[in-house]
Amino acid sequence: MKLGVQLLRFGVAGVAGLLVDLAVLALARGAGLDPYAGRVLSFLCAVFATWQINRRYTFHPAGISLWTEWWRYLLAMSGGGLVNFATYSAIVWCFPTLPYSPYWGVCAGSLAGMTVNFIGARWFVFQRKS
Repeated sequence: MKLGVQLLRFGVAGVAGLLVDLAVLALARGAGLDPYAGRVLSFLCAVFATWQINRRYTFHPAGISLWTEWWRYLLAMSGGGLVNFATYSAIVWCFPTLPYSPYWGVCAGSLAGMTVNFIGARWFVFQRKS
């Protein structure tokens, strides 16, 4: 599959993951979790959702066990997740009175981590063995 098509599909999966992220964060905040603990939970749910989409529509399954693929995907997304969480935390911390600052932080963090995540997914998780 061509790189441009993969990038587009990865972006679509990312938007789906963003929606999962926002929804789970809203539920976590409603349940009383602070913005940081809620964000860890929402990030994990978003990673699981994007893994399911990306393995079916963006890339091909890696040809390894599902369990191994999941852990490789989680590890690869953790690099972008660190960039994502740092951006999120900076927005939440710097703008505590901004309405909906955690949700703005999720959006900005998702954009910030997307490149790192694509590189990890394409060249680490879903690489094809020749």
